[in-house]
Amino acid sequence: MLRGRSLSVTSLSGLPLWDVQELPIEDLLFFEVAWEVTNKVGGIYTVIQTKAKTTADEWGENYCLIGPYFEHNMKTQVEECEPPNPAIKKAVDAMNLHGCQVHFGRWLIEGSPYVVLFDIGYSAWNLDRWKGDLWEACHIGIPYHDREANDMLIFGSLTAWFLKEVTDHVDGKHVIVQFHEWQAGTGLILSRARSLPIATIFTTHATLLGRYLCAANADFYNHLDKFDIDKEAGERQIYHRYCMERASVHCAHVFTTVSEITAIEAEHMLKRKPGNGHLHDLSLSFEDVVTPNGLNIKKFSAVHEFQNLHALYKSRIQDFVRGHFYGHLDFDLEKTLFLFIAGRYEFSNKGADIFLEALSRLNFLLRVHKSDVTVVVFFIMPAKTNNFNVETLKGQAVRKQLWDTANSVKEKFGKKLYDALLRGEIPDLNKILDRDDVTIMKRAIFSTQRQSLPPVTTHNMIDDSTDPILSTIRRIGLFNSRTDRVKVILHPEFLSSTSPLLPMDYEEFVRGCHLGVFPSYYEPWGYTPAECTVMGIPSVTTNLSGFGCFMQEHITDPAAYGIYIVDRRFCSPDESCNQLTQFLYGFCKQSRRQRIIQRNRTERLSDLLDWKYLGRYYMHARHLTLSRAFPDKFHAESAPPTTKGFKFPRPSSVPPSPTSSQHSSPPNSDVEDEDERYDEDEEAEKDRMNIKSPFSLGQIPHEKKKQHGEHKN
Repeated sequence: MLRGRSLSVTSLSGLPLWDVQELPIEDLLFFEVAWEVTNKVGGIYTVIQTKAKTTADEWGENYCLIGPYFEHNMKTQVEECEPPNPAIKKAVDAMNLHGCQVHFGRWLIEGSPYVVLFDIGYSAWNLDRWKGDLWEACHIGIPYHDREANDMLIFGSLTAWFLKEVTDHVDGKHVIVQFHEWQAGTGLILSRARSLPIATIFTTHATLLGRYLCAANADFYNHLDKFDIDKEAGERQIYHRYCMERASVHCAHVFTTVSEITAIEAEHMLKRKPGNGHLHDLSLSFEDVVTPNGLNIKKFSAVHEFQNLHALYKSRIQDFVRGHFYGHLDFDLEKTLFLFIAGRYEFSNKGADIFLEALSRLNFLLRVHKSDVTVVVFFIMPAKTNNFNVETLKGQAVRKQLWDTANSVKEKFGKKLYDALLRGEIPDLNKILDRDDVTIMKRAIFSTQRQSLPPVTTHNMIDDSTDPILSTIRRIGLFNSRTDRVKVILHPEFLSSTSPLLPMDYEEFVRGCHLGVFPSYYEPWGYTPAECTVMGIPSVTTNLSGFGCFMQEHITDPAAYGIYIVDRRFCSPDESCNQLTQFLYGFCKQSRRQRIIQRNRTERLSDLLDWKYLGRYYMHARHLTLSRAFPDKFHAESAPPTTKGFKFPRPSSVPPSPTSSQHSSPPNSDVEDEDERYDEDEEAEKDRMNIKSPFSLGQIPHEKKKQHGEHKN
């Protein structure tokens, strides 16, 4: 039996999810290495930041993150302090003494984990020597002009140096290190080349070459086994980066990916199946290790509070729309649906191409069926701009002016009405407004006249003529005309509460929308639909995203729970576009009550995405790592966590599926079907029972008696 504290994790419903034997946490040190520690670049930052609390709760002071030092991030996100662990303190002091600049502190996020940050620029004078070390270790050369790869080499060399110092003073403790992505992989390669006594995990969140090939519109998933990997990497001038990534994968004791779809990709692109042993060691045969990405889920004390937030933030988006479409606001905002797509500006990878085509077809369907529903679609994708365009800013100014005018007239009207009532008179409403009031209102109406259509972008784009989204909008003809039932707004920068145009944070904006649409072709996980889910906002994803595959595996009828999964793997692009169009059209046909029911169901899926639930996958990966790195002391008898066979059942209440239960044209959102029966509490209780204990982790590695002087890495 391993010594240490017992770890038992419970679900959000209070029922045990899994129990494991005692884990010797006081005898272990766990480090996570990533370029995005305290440094927000992409999705890995979200993974590490949200997982930190769960990991810190499990490991306490024996958990530490390693990342790059940037002065601004250090000042705003990190509180410097002395390392409580003697081995880490000696390592930091030794490196600072030998010409490095190493910072230690607490990252000011939930969980407050310890961080070690290396100043890359301060140690750049060692670059040539470290290039030689990498060449000797694995014969990988880095071109002098690739600054990013050079920075990663410096970061990896400092990481390996730090781990060497830690293991020299660790006093019998075992060290586990998890490296995220190729940016951190050099540290893994050098650590293994120097035979450091550490257990290593390498996690890829997306393969380098896979991202490049998909961005080039290659038929990626149908030709996975046909690509000449070396040739493709060489043509894109990333061969050295690809070699660094592949070497990291093969040097690790355990290799993990974030989804099943990425595991298939990695097997072909990187020539190693996640979880399998090294290619030269055929005696090692373990199951796949997939570590899905989670979020920190915070439940409201009031069950339907997220519905109230939706109404609050929807009204703010409506205010923006009033200004943006001034002079053309001939549609009912209470019958207007807000859809959005957000993320990096990867036009085809993120599915913006198929989304725009589907919007064109949706516009046709809504017009043909004479629908009174209007769809306003936001593209939140940062691009190069010259700031806000004048017409957009003018629209918000006009809206504010009209609001001020209406308030001033309302105050005068109210005072006259009040005085008349005090005199016991019913005022003549035809005379209560004088000529000045009428003049002011007429001038306000004239100010709303515009000769041009509402703009499709909020900013002045630098590459307007070649921009993929704007070029497609011109081709399909969605120019926000009065006859269009689908309106498009490109907002080419991230949202901020300090914006003079749309003053909302991203989370507030998401809560105010009705549907997030993410029909990605290349999406190893997909945090955007996951974030929608935990906020109770339905979303569209695909079976080529890790999130989509995960939900497809866990839910019998995903659409009933607000997760629409487009088939982009086994269908032609046109068929996928038609399917997406039908999803969008079916969503437009829902009544207001049905959207509320669906949001309730969507929000209940958040338990599946909680790190308290998904953290077991990472725990299993660490168990395997210990057994492979230190087979003289640990051996694994556990099977990897699996949820195969467990699914949320199809809801028994009406409507079972939003698209199939509707009439051919959208009904009035205020009219409800008298025959629909829906017991929210009963259905929620069934879902809680379904998620309570789908699988157990099994046994953890057992300790074997270690002979004196015996060691194997």
